[in-house]
Amino acid sequence: MNKKITFLGAGSTIFLKNVLGDILLSPNMHNCTVALYDIDKTRLQDSYLIAQALSSTLAGNKVTILRYNGPKERKEALKGADFIINTVQIGGYNPSTIADFEIPKKYGLRQTIGDTIGIGGIFRGLRTAPFLLEIGREIDEVCPTALLLNYTNPMAIVTGILQRVSTVQSIGLCHSVQVCAPHLLEELGMEASDLNWEIAGINHMAWLLKVRDGETDLYPEIRQRADKKNQESIRTSTPHDDMVRLEMMKHFGYYTTESSEHNAEYTPYWIHPSRPELISSYGIPLDEYPRRCETQIRDWAEQREKILTHKTLEHTGSKEYAGSIIQARVTGKHVVIHGNIRNDGFITNLPQEAIVEIPCLIDQYGIHGIHVGSLPLQCAALNRTNINTQLLTIEAAITNRMEYVYQAALLDPHTSAVLPIDSIIRLCDELMEAHAQWLPEYTR
Repeated sequence: MNKKITFLGAGSTIFLKNVLGDILLSPNMHNCTVALYDIDKTRLQDSYLIAQALSSTLAGNKVTILRYNGPKERKEALKGADFIINTVQIGGYNPSTIADFEIPKKYGLRQTIGDTIGIGGIFRGLRTAPFLLEIGREIDEVCPTALLLNYTNPMAIVTGILQRVSTVQSIGLCHSVQVCAPHLLEELGMEASDLNWEIAGINHMAWLLKVRDGETDLYPEIRQRADKKNQESIRTSTPHDDMVRLEMMKHFGYYTTESSEHNAEYTPYWIHPSRPELISSYGIPLDEYPRRCETQIRDWAEQREKILTHKTLEHTGSKEYAGSIIQARVTGKHVVIHGNIRNDGFITNLPQEAIVEIPCLIDQYGIHGIHVGSLPLQCAALNRTNINTQLLTIEAAITNRMEYVYQAALLDPHTSAVLPIDSIIRLCDELMEAHAQWLPEYTR
């Protein structure tokens, strides 16, 4: 089936391998056209090698692989696309991500991942916005019936901007939902022969609302084991890597989809210069994302040499949703996944305009959100503290008004817990200057 799939930010090599590999595991996609777009010629060439190796191994070299480099070629890469997969990272690791961590550090504001909200997430979203506005116009012109799958963080902010500036159907995708319940049971040494669960909320703070083994509610035992595990870790000064999430579950009742290092910077309780003992006793890994970036760069260098030597690449399937979504659109056999879309009443106690992460049915007609109803009051309350910052960042990106940037940061739970108003304003100004080459002029 000759469908065209365009990868924006195709230089995300490991991600390309997983998603394209998943797509090519289906024989009906072996005659597809894959358009790779990136502004980095070296990374683009690396991804081209990945795509060729996957085509050789999985599709008998039947895939047509095209390369496009730079903004002047982007519209051609998009032209006639049936599916668009967005994985761009505007500004890259160096200098932008480094600035997102090092500049706030001067003010005493520390982060772990910095890609969702927090001061790092706000500015990652702002510098991605001009690209989103450009591709929104181009997509409406050259492939208006495409389905756009967004994997770029900050997920809610990026997806929200896309759905404001383009008429194309789009959905934000993450892989934290599908691994949440199995990870929790493994963490606590529990097993289930018929595991089933329900999850809804916002990206990186969606709630494991129900978790069962058949008809048996597992939450009572989960909460008991989790509390015992955390107490033992504190007593022995041996923190494990999920202490924050388990502690949040103790006090708010439900487990969240994203890791403890993420959760530590989504709330005001954990990373504060006046409470350094919390950082050590709960094993919170400050500056974790820069470390991961450095590791990925080293690991890719090794993997690249293997591909160049062997010209083939094995793939057995990943946990990403993209392959299943594309199959549902192509074949009409529906699939239910969890995706990020505008709320529009799916979660009744969150704002209509928020981007929520909920079950979605995908078929040949598109994306259909599934009604959730009300979240537990405390879960919705925590979600809203993050949504406030997300919506103000989206408004800043659309209007280019500096007051919305300030307000987004002033309402961010972690930033406002650490810094006074005047310091937050100065920090935003300094970050605007550091990222000026990716940002338009903002009115003050």
